[in-house]
Amino acid sequence: MKNQQRVGYLFISPWIIGMLLFTIYPTVFSLYISFTEWPILREPKFIYFKNYLEIFQDEIFFTSLWVTTKFAIYTTFPTLAISLFIAILLNAKIKFRGILRTIYYLPAVLPTIAVALVWAFIFNKDYGLLNGFLRIFGITGPGWLADPNVALLSISIMSIWTLCSTNIILYLAGLQGVPKVYYEASRLDGANVVQQFFSITIPLISPIIFYTLVMSLITTFQVFTSAMMLTHGGPIDSTRFYVLYLYDTAFSYYKMGYASALAWILFIIILTLNYAVFKSSKMWVFYEGDE
Repeated sequence: MKNQQRVGYLFISPWIIGMLLFTIYPTVFSLYISFTEWPILREPKFIYFKNYLEIFQDEIFFTSLWVTTKFAIYTTFPTLAISLFIAILLNAKIKFRGILRTIYYLPAVLPTIAVALVWAFIFNKDYGLLNGFLRIFGITGPGWLADPNVALLSISIMSIWTLCSTNIILYLAGLQGVPKVYYEASRLDGANVVQQFFSITIPLISPIIFYTLVMSLITTFQVFTSAMMLTHGGPIDSTRFYVLYLYDTAFSYYKMGYASALAWILFIIILTLNYAVFKSSKMWVFYEGDE
């Protein structure tokens, strides 16, 4: 028995070592660094809570947090609604259903940088596809990534396109797991399609909606690559996302201690939001066997 345990530990040792080296150690180290002043090239100097106190006097911190919050609102809820709508369509008996499912899932496997470059071409003011399409109808499109009024919305559109792909697959799995007998029984009782959707479909796939909501919140509050590639925070800080500001603080201004404190503040914000979602789930998430 002991030999079998040794063999078991031997097989899982790469995962344990990787977890210790690349997750637990960096997490603990970043917490320590957040209480120091560390310009990377010199030894870290312990300054207690100075970084955290400075954060709440930092105007860019509040700007980046507000921009990220707006982006999360613009992106999360439309993503949930659009992906569910498309999943319902793909769950129906239509031609080329398998091909369409593959096409809708492609954004999930494409490299984020490549996707950002494609969308940079789409959003280009002069020769982009979007403004070219609008010119057909005599409409002069805005500078999607150069106008502070629409730059954040532009990145939201790209993110919705990307995030929907994974959600569609999850919703499809949930929809296919709903017993058809429920729909048949409801039709006998005179329920229409809308009543079936809100009384049967939504409650039975609510655990998946809950999961996608949690994951979407985590993803949107950590957005980085798209903003880095498309706008780098501009114009006029309209896309100055929190993680982009964190990155610049660490690797452009070499304030690693302050950046670590920003990272832990973000962790607390995301944890608080998801805690609120978990608490609210008792009112709207239904699991099989619940009465």
